Amino acid sequence: MRLARSFGGVIALSSLLAFGSLLAACDFRGVRSTFEISGSVPSLDENAPAFEAALFQSASARLLPGHRWSLEPNGRVFDSIISDIAAATVSINFVEYIWDPGEVSDRLLTAIGTRQNGVKCRVLADPLGSPDFQKVVAPKLRGMGCEAKLFRPVAMKNLFERNHRKMVIFDGKTAYLGGFGVRQEWGSKHRRHFRLTRRRFADEWRDDNIRMTGPVVNDVQRAFAQNWQEAGGALLPEDELPAIAPDGPARVGFVSSTAGYLTESERLVHLLIKSARRRVHIANAYFLPDESLMALLAEKVREGVDVRVLLPGSKNDLPLAKIGQRRLYNELLDGGVKLYEYQPTMMHAKTMVIDDRLAMIGSLNLNLLSLTRLEEAVFVIDDPELVKELDESWRYDLRESREIKPKN
Repeated sequence: MRLARSFGGVIALSSLLAFGSLLAACDFRGVRSTFEISGSVPSLDENAPAFEAALFQSASARLLPGHRWSLEPNGRVFDSIISDIAAATVSINFVEYIWDPGEVSDRLLTAIGTRQNGVKCRVLADPLGSPDFQKVVAPKLRGMGCEAKLFRPVAMKNLFERNHRKMVIFDGKTAYLGGFGVRQEWGSKHRRHFRLTRRRFADEWRDDNIRMTGPVVNDVQRAFAQNWQEAGGALLPEDELPAIAPDGPARVGFVSSTAGYLTESERLVHLLIKSARRRVHIANAYFLPDESLMALLAEKVREGVDVRVLLPGSKNDLPLAKIGQRRLYNELLDGGVKLYEYQPTMMHAKTMVIDDRLAMIGSLNLNLLSLTRLEEAVFVIDDPELVKELDESWRYDLRESREIKPKN
């Protein structure tokens, strides 16, 4: 824990990723990544069964029918989570990389403290991202009858193998994923950082999160249970893994990954991008693709696909991350990828839209640290309505962004 505290004050997840940006020419596996999917990949629009077979064999995910979702951007996610805490009747399970003492934490603790009688509560935090959790937050949770644990102890041998997932599961039936941490940067209830209030909310980040109900929540609960077991927690009782009847128009798959030479997250990203026929629109906070991913993006441009990436601008939480990101601009622009830097505040979202039906949202950044070393979790969603809503959000963000032009 001493190592966690010594690192934690200066290496939040963004700092950890930025440190990885200094190693942008290296692969965390020890060799340069050369992964690519050989041959063609079917698109969801052209051949849904073939795409679903490709998704299952690559990332162990199936697009299950019967889901309802709502996007909960920025600090609005906490209003929704607090409402679900009050409604929970069986259990409340959190996994967070960043859980810091402060106003956002206090709001959640107040809600947890007034939950219905008999509702189990478990909170798992990463000791590197949450250096004050064990001393300040965990005793309060335990005083409320919650179990509070730390994920994998920090040591130099596993410094990069942290839990970057942001997951909350209620009653085994409702789940949240996204980029949110329990810290003041995510505290704004505003949907956007409007010009008149930009100065006031300059330190409150732009992020995307999603609330999901439907059968896929079983898979999210399983991912929580596996992390919980590693931290010394007991098996979940069967009433926290209920059978969930399909109810809703969206088809959804869940992909979780852990450290490995070649992870399901890396396979998933390559598969989704390669399946695109019309567009790949990416919003990503720490975008440091390796050579194989940059080559794939350029390949899609040559095929006539509109490839655009929305990135943090000058308001980046760590200058080293910005430096690493901008080192790649010339190569990306030469490949025809369009780049935009978000101006009002730190852009922390992790979303991808493929063509007109397919979207990915969760905690995954597009760099080798996130793709190969960190615990991550994302939804893959087949729903034109979600794509439409993400597209509207994307277009709004672009109006407050600066396009990066190639240098003559």
